[in-house]
Amino acid sequence: MASRPRPSGPRGPRRPRLRAATATVLSAVTLFVASLAPGIVASWSTLALLRVPLDAVVALVLLVFLPWAAARRVVAILFAVLIVLATLGAALDRAFTETVGRTFDVLTGWPELADGYGVVSDSTGPVLAVLILVLLAVAVVGATAAVAASLLHLAAVLGHRRAPTMIGASAVTAGWLALAIVGVQLVPGEPVAAADAVTVTAAKADQAVAAARDQAAFDREGADDPYAQLPPTDLLTGLKGKDVIVAFVESYGQTAVQGSSFSPGVDAVLRDGDAQLAAHGYSERSAFLTSPTFGGVSWLAHSTLQTGLWIDSQQKYDQVTSGQRLTLSDAFRRAGWRTISDVPSDTKPWPVGRSFYHFDSQLNAKNVGYRGPKFSYARVPDQYTLSSFQQHELAKPHAPLMAEIDFVSSHTPWTPLPHPVPWSAVGDGSIFDGQPEQGLPPSVVWQDPAHVQQLYGQSIQYTMGSLFSFLTTFDDPNLVLVVLGDHQPARVVSGADATHDVPISIIAKDPAVMQRISSWGWQPGMLPSPTAPVWRMDAFRDRFLSAYGN
Repeated sequence: MASRPRPSGPRGPRRPRLRAATATVLSAVTLFVASLAPGIVASWSTLALLRVPLDAVVALVLLVFLPWAAARRVVAILFAVLIVLATLGAALDRAFTETVGRTFDVLTGWPELADGYGVVSDSTGPVLAVLILVLLAVAVVGATAAVAASLLHLAAVLGHRRAPTMIGASAVTAGWLALAIVGVQLVPGEPVAAADAVTVTAAKADQAVAAARDQAAFDREGADDPYAQLPPTDLLTGLKGKDVIVAFVESYGQTAVQGSSFSPGVDAVLRDGDAQLAAHGYSERSAFLTSPTFGGVSWLAHSTLQTGLWIDSQQKYDQVTSGQRLTLSDAFRRAGWRTISDVPSDTKPWPVGRSFYHFDSQLNAKNVGYRGPKFSYARVPDQYTLSSFQQHELAKPHAPLMAEIDFVSSHTPWTPLPHPVPWSAVGDGSIFDGQPEQGLPPSVVWQDPAHVQQLYGQSIQYTMGSLFSFLTTFDDPNLVLVVLGDHQPARVVSGADATHDVPISIIAKDPAVMQRISSWGWQPGMLPSPTAPVWRMDAFRDRFLSAYGN
């Protein structure tokens, strides 16, 4: 039986025409959305889709009139790479702004990306963190290929209609320029005329120039250090015979004590702590310091306080810590104290701690005898850190010591949280087994900002409550503490308008210690009010050395 002939006529070529039209529409949509993607990511607004992407129009016209196929492919790939990189840059800027309060620095921010990945790995687990990284890489490659293919397809379609293409491109360009000159905006800060890839690239170039100027000023400031020339006999004479602890409370920012939904709970713990300390003969004075960092990168704050230099980037940190700037810990060591760092988030020796800060001894998660569970990022709960330090350092006969202790239970993601146990039961920390299961996983908590904020407040209450309980339980008349936050928590907790300010308090029993700082104007108690003094964090080292030196 003979097969029936395929019908000819208008229905025959309909499918190829439909496929071609579909490919053209998809290419146009892909190129349009991709060109506007950096602005969409930056503003997080779908209104950005109503803008006119001039850079895509220019790229299309260039490809239409380029006579060489190889050159067209090169231009298409370069444009696609530019668009994808600009989108990634906008995404990094947004992520850094939300977490650390500033945009991503293309010159100095790469080590911070690695540290951010470490936090993600601690929160989600290494397998899921690697999976996220792989998916991101696949998405980047796929997006680049899709944009390049779309651009080449549209250029091929328009190449058969060069005259209309040129007229249309000219009209779009003229309209774009008119909108740009007039400054038409969809909403404040959202101009209709858009060239996002160019804008992001130019902004990063400007950032690099500004960073170079800032670096030159930093170099000049760090070249002179009058305290480095003082003889040891003139250093810290007002603290002779005292044990001194500089305690950084992770993410303990101004938002913890003022103007937030969770600050009343923290304030209640601080006021109760005031009463407990007063009953045991302690005095406290408090104020605020402006931190060089926000939401993370804690070591920038630590180094700023220790060196008296404004260290607000990894590049500055690396530069300073490779030199010989006098630190607070080194000043104590020169003056005769034994110096100790206690960093429960570390799992191995910290080379900078010895080569730059000159700590005589370094404690970390692996050498303090902890046998309990991790609490997300916090490998060791703060109560154990205090208990172990008391047992192995303060309770034994010893020469005066100075320690920097980092409390990490209030580190993001703030779940699960440990719960206080009797000091006599802390032991090797195994008593904390079972506690992590009482908290929700970060993947659940972080779906609700209000829940994140609540748990952040509880973490600060836990750490500060543990500190007050430690001081009143062991009641050491020879102890002086400088207790401060390293930075504000991430924007999801602190809000879009939060400052970089963190509380700081000095606690001691000896009235002579407080008398030395009477001219500072700091307020009594652990809770600084909105009218408390505010210093930049880099001012602390010199004022502290001046107050307690000859």
